[in-house]
Amino acid sequence: MKKLILSAAFLAFAGLTTVKAAEVKSAVITIQQDSTTKTPVKVEELPDAVKTTLKSDKYKDWTANTAYLVTTSDKKEWYQVDVSNKEGQAASLKIGKDGVVVE
Repeated sequence: MKKLILSAAFLAFAGLTTVKAAEVKSAVITIQQDSTTKTPVKVEELPDAVKTTLKSDKYKDWTANTAYLVTTSDKKEWYQVDVSNKEGQAASLKIGKDGVVVE
């Protein structure tokens, strides 16, 4: 009889601790996003200065796959051009409207 009562008490205690463990609240994480917008642009429609940069000796082995016009909240604009080469490497270039690569 004592074993039955002790077993019941143990199970009741284990049940309560399980319920308490489930009530732990997780921390709330908020991420503030800036107001940067990315607008898709066809590679053929990039400004001539950007196209000239992509055809230069430094980037001639790379092929432009996708392009975006990126605008920040303070009205700064540049083009993000995703490129790849024959070896399967991929990169993302940040090029100003004037064709200068922004590092």
